[in-house]
Amino acid sequence: MGSLVTSRYALGAISGAILGVWGQGATAQEQASAPCSSQVTDWSVCVAEAPKECWAVSTAKESVNTRDGRVVAVRRSDILLMVFYRPEVGVKGQLGFTGGYPFASGSTVNLSVDGNSYELFSEGEWAWPASAADDNKIVTAMKRGSKAKLSARSSRGTKTEDTFSLLGFTAAVEDAEKRCQ
Repeated sequence: MGSLVTSRYALGAISGAILGVWGQGATAQEQASAPCSSQVTDWSVCVAEAPKECWAVSTAKESVNTRDGRVVAVRRSDILLMVFYRPEVGVKGQLGFTGGYPFASGSTVNLSVDGNSYELFSEGEWAWPASAADDNKIVTAMKRGSKAKLSARSSRGTKTEDTFSLLGFTAAVEDAEKRCQ
């Protein structure tokens, strides 16, 4: 349980930096001047100092929101899938997802990578795997996959399904890891 707490602490600490870059509706040019380097693919690599943090991040390519079986329009903030590194606290390849809204209390998020399913635990607007071993399993699947789909339920009962392209995922994750060794 200690490593779960440590990695979750790191996720909370890095979330401000991530949302600071992506949460302003930054254009690709603005993101390039921020701590993130734009990629030719669907993933970017970001680096922050003091403490040293590196992460690969992408936005959803498609989002579908439903309530009572019908598609609905809802307001959501940034929808991001990421893998991050924080050597200071031993975090190596922590998967994190923010759906842009508070998840239903006690709910889980389902992550599907090319048909293989994984469960993420949620708290507030963030979701993550239960252990570093689960992180490794999921990151390995994502390196081999072409898309990741995350299904969740908001605190208001809206069901969401966000699809992310994995084009460039491997290169971005390896770059983020290298920058934070």
